Amino acid sequence: MKPITVIQGRAVPLDRSDVDTDQIIPSDWLKRVERTGFGAGLFSEWRDERDFVLNRPEHAGAIVLVAGPNFGTGSSREHAVWALMDYGFEAVISPRFGDIFRTNCTKAGLLPVQVDATTGEQLLQAVQHDPDLEIVIDLARSTVSAPAAGIEATFPLDEFTRHRLLNGLDDIGLTLQHESDVAGFETDRPAWMPALGG
Repeated sequence: MKPITVIQGRAVPLDRSDVDTDQIIPSDWLKRVERTGFGAGLFSEWRDERDFVLNRPEHAGAIVLVAGPNFGTGSSREHAVWALMDYGFEAVISPRFGDIFRTNCTKAGLLPVQVDATTGEQLLQAVQHDPDLEIVIDLARSTVSAPAAGIEATFPLDEFTRHRLLNGLDDIGLTLQHESDVAGFETDRPAWMPALGG
């Protein structure tokens, strides 16, 4: 997982509320065993609509998704996060996230930025008005801003999660911080006990 400090770039405005994980990545796409290739299935049922926001050329290459409230509700599928990341998104901004989706984001390296309803609506309208508007998310300061639109707000994030994201530590990375302790424990274990292979 790569460390996150500042995410700066253009955004896609997804002005829909209560978007669940089945809408983010439909179940037809869950047959894959890798984490890659899911970007093609992101919002695939909506992408059949010619005017769907991801089909608009002015939003090509955007790295921030600005969504309505209740984003990522529904099932616990990690594939929803993988699809967003595989498509190229580095952060999702919403007034409210599904709890499991939010946790899956932080474990995979997709930054969930939860803002108040007013800020969320201001960002949606600003990006709809100006597709070239740059969004700046500073993880260390817990701020999100659109300087050209005069928007700035803070977002909550617990210190442990901030530490993980700033240092690029997924669950395996957290465990590997204690590699010498694990190796020492394995060295001192009685020979008759099960041991790690290697």
